[in-house]
Amino acid sequence: MVELRPIRLGVNVDHVATLRNARGGWHPDPLRAAKAAVAAGADGITVHLREDRRHIRDEDVRRIRAEVAAPLNFELAATPEMLAIALDVKPHAACVVPEKRTERTTEGGLEVANARATLAPFVAKLRAAGIRVSLFIEPDPAQIEAAAAVEAPVIEIHTGAWCEAIAAGDAKAAQTVFERIRQGAQQAVKLGLEVHAGHGLDFATAETISALPEIVELNIGHFLIGEALFSGLEPVIHTFRAAMDRGRAKAREQAA
Repeated sequence: MVELRPIRLGVNVDHVATLRNARGGWHPDPLRAAKAAVAAGADGITVHLREDRRHIRDEDVRRIRAEVAAPLNFELAATPEMLAIALDVKPHAACVVPEKRTERTTEGGLEVANARATLAPFVAKLRAAGIRVSLFIEPDPAQIEAAAAVEAPVIEIHTGAWCEAIAAGDAKAAQTVFERIRQGAQQAVKLGLEVHAGHGLDFATAETISALPEIVELNIGHFLIGEALFSGLEPVIHTFRAAMDRGRAKAREQAA
């Protein structure tokens, strides 16, 4: 039986920077959003420094790292430039993600199985610096096995396809993908990996996925920032955490 650990919430502030960059200047400030998120109960802050700097900028990463006490999860592509920045900033965690210049958001999981020779030394350098490394991947058995093979201690399961199927009203597809997530999380734990999840989650899907005992962290950005425009960041985070707690309560009931 899997130990039922507390589930953490990481808040991604990328889209605060997106709004700021639409006009330029420093308002709204992602650092302020990060501090507000932590004050509201977030366990950590996530930022994705893209190669084209479309939202988060280098100075955002450094300011958040310096001024926010909560752990910083630094999402990055597996490039020499991003590795150098990570080794300089030394975030608590680094999540390696796929990146395309033309995509609006991350469109899928990282290809690990066919890139072991490249990813293994990349992961090793981050780990040697004391940075917890995760790989953002699909819930695919080959990718999960490859993540363990390159010695990444954590995976983050891409939940986008599941959320999209639910939004489209395709219950059959949603159930199929969710079962892949469940099985993938179980496989990862058996391989000694810690399991996180993220992408596209809202209140309802966060509650559902929090009932999977293997998953110990959710990283959420777009939905929280979007809802905060109408309700404020603090109440939105409280509502999201409450949904996660309900899911975890279901997991405890199932384990009893």
